[in-house]
Amino acid sequence: MAAAVENTTQELNQQIGLTTDGSQFLTFQLGEELYGVDILRVQEIKGYTAVTRIPNTPPHIKGVLNLRGTIVPIVELRTKFGMNTIEYTMFTVIVVVVVREKIMGLVVDAVSDVLNIDKKDIQPAPQFGAKVDVSFLNGIGKSGDKLIALLDMDRLLSDEDVPDTAAIAA
Repeated sequence: MAAAVENTTQELNQQIGLTTDGSQFLTFQLGEELYGVDILRVQEIKGYTAVTRIPNTPPHIKGVLNLRGTIVPIVELRTKFGMNTIEYTMFTVIVVVVVREKIMGLVVDAVSDVLNIDKKDIQPAPQFGAKVDVSFLNGIGKSGDKLIALLDMDRLLSDEDVPDTAAIAA
């Protein structure tokens, strides 16, 4: 009887978004692939709006955006990952995240869902050898029949990508 009550409680917690032995991830799409970011790193999701380009920045730095008085660098993840660029659609959004105590925006094709992924359903990132860098992955999560690449924001965005916004604003 106690086991049945515990199972029912766990199912209800998952349905209403409580997690006890896993983590919550905001998932988003780039092409056909799903990626996840720890929900605690996400500040907000904003519809795509034009950004101000900054000269001499790497191609994946789209520019900056004024978000309620804060200058936010915007990174296009498609370009960062070496994917083809596409025309933005009504589903294209900017996911505003915190990276090393700085606010950044990530342009993604579409936001999918917030998922609870149990620790037992997260596998380490596969190793492809020295020529393929997967250090920016925390692991691969499994949700149903989907695999989600779980991003480590601190490793994904280098010091170049996380500029000093005070210097940009000056």
